[in-house]
Order: sequence, then C-alpha cells, then structure tokens
Amino acid sequence: MKVFVCREKRPLETRVALDPPAVLRWIKLGASVTVESGAGLAAGHPDEAYLKVGATIAADPHKALAEADCVLRVRPPDSAEIFQQKPGSMAVGFMDPFFNRGLIESMASAGVTGVCMELIPRTTLAQKMDALSSQANLAGYVAVLMAANRLDSILPMMMTPAGTISPAKVFIIGVGVAGLQAIATARRLGARVEAFDTRPVVEEQVRSLGAKFVKIDIGETGQTEQGYARELTPEQVAMQQAGMAKVCAASDIVITTAKVFGRQAPRLLTAEMLSGMRPGAVVVDLAAESGGNVEGTRLDEEVVLENGVRLLGWGAPECQVPRHASQMYAANLTALIEHFWNAETGAPDLERDDEILKGCLLVHRGQVQERFKP
Repeated sequence: MKVFVCREKRPLETRVALDPPAVLRWIKLGASVTVESGAGLAAGHPDEAYLKVGATIAADPHKALAEADCVLRVRPPDSAEIFQQKPGSMAVGFMDPFFNRGLIESMASAGVTGVCMELIPRTTLAQKMDALSSQANLAGYVAVLMAANRLDSILPMMMTPAGTISPAKVFIIGVGVAGLQAIATARRLGARVEAFDTRPVVEEQVRSLGAKFVKIDIGETGQTEQGYARELTPEQVAMQQAGMAKVCAASDIVITTAKVFGRQAPRLLTAEMLSGMRPGAVVVDLAAESGGNVEGTRLDEEVVLENGVRLLGWGAPECQVPRHASQMYAANLTALIEHFWNAETGAPDLERDDEILKGCLLVHRGQVQERFKP
C-alpha cells in the first residue's frame, strides 16, 4: 500500500500527520511511505529524518497524491485535493464533518473512502486512537502557559523580604480532557484553581487535582453516551452565567473549554461578565474555532478590551507544541490503522464488522454514513 503524508497548507498549522517513528511503524506493517517535502519541518522533523527511517520524499507531490492508496493529513483537505486522489483510495484525518458538507459530497462523488479522526468512539478499546482527546490534552496545557505569559503577575505564592505575593486565581470552565489538564498545569505552577462543569460527576476529579469545584445550581444536566456535556437550555445558560460572573470577577485567569460536538460552541462569557474582571486579567477561549465561548473572541487573535482584560482566541493551541502534538496525533492515527490492518493483503480491512470502524468511517464505496446524509 502506498501512503502519502501531506504538508499542511493551513496558516499557523505546524503539525504533521506522521512523525519519523510512526513512519517506521507503517513501513514495518508493509506500507511504502512518501512524505511531501517540508511536511514535518515545523514540528522539528526535516526531510532527512524521514529518509533515515525508510520514507521517500515526494519530488512531485501532485503525482504522489494521485498515486497514493492512503493519504494522511491533520486538517481537512479541500474538494480539489479529494478529486486528485484515485477512486478507492483513503483520505484520513480531521474532517470537521458537521460543518463540511461539500467535502463529504466530494468524497462520495470521487469514490474516496473518508476516515474521520473526530468520529473515533470514546471507548476503552479506542482510547489509544482518540486524537481529539490527545490534542485537547495539549491544548489545556498550552492554554495555561499562554495565559501565564500574558498575565501581568505571577502564578505561585512567593514569600520574599519585600513581602508576600498571593497566588493567582485561575478559573477553568469545562472539565473535559482540556479542562483537567489545564487544572493540573495551573496547580503545578502554583495557582489557586477553581473549576466548573455542568456535569456534577466530575467534581471528584477536580478535587483530586487539588482544585475547588464551583457548584452552580442550573437544574438537571448530564452527559452524552460519548462523555460530552449535554447542551444546556437558554434558561440554564443564563443561570450558569450569573453564577460564573462572581467567580470570573475574582479571577486573574479564566480558561473556557466548553464544546458541543457538531454544533457551535455555547456562549458562556458575555461582555457584561468580562467588564467585571480586573484590568490585566486574561481569558483564554479554547472553543474559538467553533464560534467561541466568549463574547468578543476573534479566531487566532489577541483582543485587549477597554477595561484592560486580554482575550486570547487561538484556534489550535496544540500547534504551539508541534513536536509532541504531531507525535500524539501520529500515534493515534497509526494505532487506528494497525487495528484494521490485514497482513495478507497488506492494507487495512475496511469491510470488518467493527464498532470503531462504524464510528469513524465517514464515506465508503460512495456511500455517506447515515447520520451525515442530507
């Protein structure tokens, strides 16, 4: 099987679908791997590193794309790239399926099999393939570092001859993978951390990390079968905002992580809530790519509000640590393919009756997965 690793075209995207150690795993399976020149450079992997593990560097990326049986990416391709692939080939990566109807239709028309990394089921068996979680983990870590870098004060308590410096107060909204990592990172840096989530079940996890769980009574809530927080009613959002406003006003850093898969991010912080925060405070919106949790968020920008609050809306913070972000994504992707690999045919077996396959196979043999049909 011929595998082609594309160079990411999106501005600010620094990750690569396969790092050299992952390429070696593919080659050991029996695949031949071609890498577009410069694909791994931003992640610290020059072309020479791929050549050392047995990959080929594409002299003509358009030809390599057209000849590949499997094309690996991080970000979704455009329709033109899909039609450059041969019928029956695979396109694997993040596909943004709920907001990318044109791409899905192009895959079906071109006869390209689409494997969507966002649709990996959140099960124990699929844990090592869960790219959303691995990238969210890094995003939570980077969010704290970004906030600490822009804050006008330090995070830990310090007792000095000049007096005692109180620890910074950090408020994490949303205790999923990103939120938990943000809590752990802020605590390591010495901050006093509070966290809120609509799922009361996460309180124990918050407390185990040394943070305080903020309780806001908004009525009945819960989580989906996939482990995501359920979408709130407008009335519940209003109650939540009223409860969070007091905590935000006392915080030096606020990090929002709330996303509803397949929908626009819920608006959690309003302009009025931000106006109550102190000058120099920092808000990091990790849902910026899906519309933002915070009023005034601008994707991939820093906004300084009139009262001096800094609003950071970087779309993919994990891109700021591209070596490890690529390492984790490549490991997720490789684990997925290894799970379906057929040693006799030297290719993934996409005809198996498998719950992981049913979850992540977006388009196959011209047929779109049922829930994404018009």
